[in-house]
Amino acid sequence: MTLETVDSLLGQSIKMILILSMPLLIVVLLIGLIISILQSITQINEQTLSFVPKIFSILSILILLGPWMLSTIINYIRDLIKILPILVNI
Repeated sequence: MTLETVDSLLGQSIKMILILSMPLLIVVLLIGLIISILQSITQINEQTLSFVPKIFSILSILILLGPWMLSTIINYIRDLIKILPILVNI
């Protein structure tokens, strides 16, 4: 296994991590921003007020995008297993 191969696999792995985590991070960021604006307008500083909507939004995104995320990671792992003999030079 050469340095270029390792670099390519590392780049693909980081790309896959970003693709799979971005929907969750974007939704939580937007929910947090909306809740913090509402808290600053109403001057309510309750921690559970920001925590509960984030949990529900994460659960709803996982329910909606879970099958896509699972199929994406399964395809990625399947591709890695297919190139494994090439990587170890069998």
